[in-house]
Amino acid sequence: FLSAFLFGPASAHETGSGLSGEPFSDPSELTPMSSEWKKKAIVYDSWAEKEDADIAISLEQDVYQIILPLIRKYEKDTGLHIAVKEGTCGIAAGMLAKKSVDVGGFCCPAGKEDRLPSLRYHTLGIVSKAFFVHPANPVDSLDEQQLTNIYRGKISRWSEVKTPGGAPGPDLAIRAIARLHCQLRPGHWRLMLDADKDFSARISEVGSIPDMVSQVSAHKDAIGWEVLSMVERYKSLGSVKVLKLNGLLPSDAGALAAHRYPFYRVYTVTTWEGKNLENARAQKLVQYLISEVERLDAGRFGFASPERLKKAGWRFSGDELIGEPRGAGK
Repeated sequence: FLSAFLFGPASAHETGSGLSGEPFSDPSELTPMSSEWKKKAIVYDSWAEKEDADIAISLEQDVYQIILPLIRKYEKDTGLHIAVKEGTCGIAAGMLAKKSVDVGGFCCPAGKEDRLPSLRYHTLGIVSKAFFVHPANPVDSLDEQQLTNIYRGKISRWSEVKTPGGAPGPDLAIRAIARLHCQLRPGHWRLMLDADKDFSARISEVGSIPDMVSQVSAHKDAIGWEVLSMVERYKSLGSVKVLKLNGLLPSDAGALAAHRYPFYRVYTVTTWEGKNLENARAQKLVQYLISEVERLDAGRFGFASPERLKKAGWRFSGDELIGEPRGAGK
C-alpha cells in the first residue's frame, strides 16, 4: 500500500505518448547482499590512498561538473584532503558496491540495484534535459508529443513540424541522435520512452556526451539532448541551438520546478550509515553541498534545488527525492 501511495500504479508514467517510464524507484526495495558484504568496511582504492584522503568520492560527470567547485571550496575551508574521481553512474555504483568510496554521485535516481544496505541517498536537485539542433535549422520549438514521435520514428522529416513563422521546417530527413545511458535506472531519457526498444530503429546512438554535441553540431538534420552545463563544457566541439519544449526553454528553472518542463535528470549523492562504514566528515560535506546548491545559478543550468522542489510539491523521503508533484505539468 505504501509503495502504491508514494509512486502510484505500476503502469507507465503519464505523458502524451503513454510509453514513458516511472521517474523514481521504490526506496524500500533494497538489493539483498551477503552477510560477508555487510560486515565489510570501507577500504579506499590506490587513487584515494595516494592523496591521503579523509573523504573519497566517485562522481558521475554531470554531477562532477556542477559540484566539484563546491567540494574544493569546502576542502580549502576545512583543511581536509578530499579525493574525487570523475566517471559515470556505473563507475560510482561499482565503487559503492565494492565499498571503496564514502560518497557516490549519480545523474539519475537510484535503481533497485543501487539501493544497498546502509547506503543513503541525498538529492542535490534536478536539472532540465535540453534538446537541441544544428544552428541552421529554423525550427526552434517542439511540443512533448512531437519530440516523442521524432524519437519513435512517427515524425521522420523536419517539414512535418513548423518554424516560428508557421512555415514547414526544412525538407530533410530527421537524424535523431540518442545516448541511452543508465538503462536500468529510472528517470532521465526514460521519462520520454521507457526502453531502447521503444525508439525508432533509425536513431543514431552515441556513447558519450562529447559525441552527442559534436554530432548535432555537424549535421543540419540532427537533433539530440544533453544538460546545459555539458553543452557549455563541450562547446569547443561545435555550436548547437537549444529548442523550446512546450514553449519553454530548459533554462526556465521555475517551469522545471513546477513540472511544466517535463524532462530532467536527478543529481544525487550518497553516504553510508553504520559501523565500519560511516564517515562523519563525508556526512558533513554532503549536508554542506545540499545547502550550497541553493546558491547555484538556476537559470544558467536549468536547475531546481531541493528547497525549491519541496515548495513546489515534489515528494521527499528524508533528503531523497522520491516523487513528482501530484498532477503538476500534466
